[in-house]
Amino acid sequence: MVGEEGAFVLGWDEVLTEEELSVTLKVLCMSEEEFKEYKEQDGWEDDSEEEENSTLSNELESLSRLKTPCKKLLYDSVLLTLGSYRADLKAEQDLLNNKEAFEKLSRREQQALHVRYGQKRILHQLLELVQ
Repeated sequence: MVGEEGAFVLGWDEVLTEEELSVTLKVLCMSEEEFKEYKEQDGWEDDSEEEENSTLSNELESLSRLKTPCKKLLYDSVLLTLGSYRADLKAEQDLLNNKEAFEKLSRREQQALHVRYGQKRILHQLLELVQ
């Protein structure tokens, strides 16, 4: 469902892999009975009105309207992802704000720091949306 890498792509304002995230959340939040029915039908036929209303839009804020089990799944996934980083958001921000320490980093390390910091900010934004 999520391709080879098993990751979803989120930007500041939108979910870039909206369809994959939406389908994955629906499947992972199904009861055993619902999943059996889903498998027997080779997926959903035409979406019902309820499913249409619960489908994500590309906007990141749409995640705040998810049902509670899906929100919890996303929340726990974000915490797990954040736990895979060596430093937390505050430590990265402190390093970015410390001009002397930042300038001691190689150009590549500086760029990596900016990328990690941006990723963590997006993940923290997602945590707030699905609490």
